[in-house]
Amino acid sequence: MTKLPAPVARRRTFAIISHPDAGKTTLTEKLLLFGGAIQLAGEVKSKKNRMQTRSDWMGIERERGISVVTSVMTFEYADCVFNLLDTPGHEDFSEDTYRTLSAVDSAVMVIDAAKGIEARTRKLFEVCRLRDIPIVTFVNKLDRESRDPFDLLDEIEKTLALDTAPMTWPIGRGRSFAGTYDLRRPQVRRLDSDAAPIPVSGPQDEAIAALLPAEEVSAWRDEVALAQEACRPFDLASFREGHLTPVFFGSALRNFGVRDLIDAMAELAPPPRAQAADARTVEAHEERMTGFVFKIQANMDPNHRDRIAFIRVCSGRLTRGMKAKLVRTGKPMSLNTPQFFFARDRALADEAFAGDVVGLPNHGTLRIGDTLTEGEDIVFRGVPSFAPEILRRIKLQDAMKAKKLRESLQQMAEEGVVQLFLPHDGSGAIVGVVGALQLDVLAERLQAEYGLPVAYEPTRFSVCRWIASDDRLERDRFVDANLSAIAADLDGDPVFLASTAFSLKYEQDRWPAIRFTDVKDYQKSARAG
Repeated sequence: MTKLPAPVARRRTFAIISHPDAGKTTLTEKLLLFGGAIQLAGEVKSKKNRMQTRSDWMGIERERGISVVTSVMTFEYADCVFNLLDTPGHEDFSEDTYRTLSAVDSAVMVIDAAKGIEARTRKLFEVCRLRDIPIVTFVNKLDRESRDPFDLLDEIEKTLALDTAPMTWPIGRGRSFAGTYDLRRPQVRRLDSDAAPIPVSGPQDEAIAALLPAEEVSAWRDEVALAQEACRPFDLASFREGHLTPVFFGSALRNFGVRDLIDAMAELAPPPRAQAADARTVEAHEERMTGFVFKIQANMDPNHRDRIAFIRVCSGRLTRGMKAKLVRTGKPMSLNTPQFFFARDRALADEAFAGDVVGLPNHGTLRIGDTLTEGEDIVFRGVPSFAPEILRRIKLQDAMKAKKLRESLQQMAEEGVVQLFLPHDGSGAIVGVVGALQLDVLAERLQAEYGLPVAYEPTRFSVCRWIASDDRLERDRFVDANLSAIAADLDGDPVFLASTAFSLKYEQDRWPAIRFTDVKDYQKSARAG
């Protein structure tokens, strides 16, 4: 393996994934607290006199106590530079999460100790598996009633087909939870102490027995002996390849087990990995700067109506004021004010290295999936767009603001909040979303950021597919034959809108030369455009 330059080797870029309510946002805050990035962690359901959750800054997030956009936070800890991406937990915002996972080198999977693997966790894990993303597991809420640790490890292995290697072991559970025992080094971290771990002679040490009810000591020692004998030892190569997950136990709300986790990310998580592009694989140690846009966020600062494109630097060094080539258009652009982010707070980035995530202010020049280079014509892969599951027309209360609505919808579509489809027959625009909560976010943002109160109307369509064909004439014939059901997406690519899954199948059978796809690669379409 090629030795990475020192600044690159220090980078750890990771996402936190979980089912809603597993404690992901709380864990994010406590990681930032240990990283010295914030002085006081706010609770998700905080009272007015407490700090609001730092990674959830949008109004609807604070009101509902959920994450609906990816927050980017850069901080330093243990001589490492962490780029932490807090992803939406709610399934209605899965597209934002999928795009974010294209920009990370590892992930922390948060599991509720009482519930184990839940549906959303499984789905996000499958995305990580497609990208061979190494996963560290944090079993949360050990201070509440929880399942047997062996049952949880067994469920991870059977449900996710992922080997487990417990790194710590809980001392008690629920009301008797008193801390964790380190399975690699004989030491104990106590729940009631912020001090460093206490060295012990082993599981038989009386210092551990003193932490447990007398009737639980013998069973706990048997548990640990079994964990040490029967569970797999940690193997770094297997973890880096995505086959094995180290498992930590703790309680994010109690601020416990988090230091073990962040220390493990510094020690074990991979530095920036190579990234696949259309023409070749780009190595992190290469000298020339490359990167891709995986997220766009508008109006983070409502006073300035800004649009920030978040770029994952894949190689080289990005410096303030440098010129980069936007591959989609072939034109150069100046990177005058690259910025590091800490949720809404930001600071100018004089330089950034492979693995870093920086924000580039722009006025609609950059799109999701765009590649920036120092001149090379390559396009990075893996920032997909998924066919929406809900289609709606927007009803505007004030018809005089139709132009403003078109412009705002264009911006929201470029940002990835919704997908926008313009019917070929000239009828009103249709927005598409994965989940209904996205429609609530769109309505709130149109009102708050653009002064546009809107309502939604149903359409006769329920299914959307991109269409393509190796025979351009055949594709044109299909479009002409189905004009009232054809629309253009943000890139101008044609989509077929069907009223039901049955009618889609009917057209697929009638037109075998037409490909109907429910996933589109941003880069390919953007480049073609």
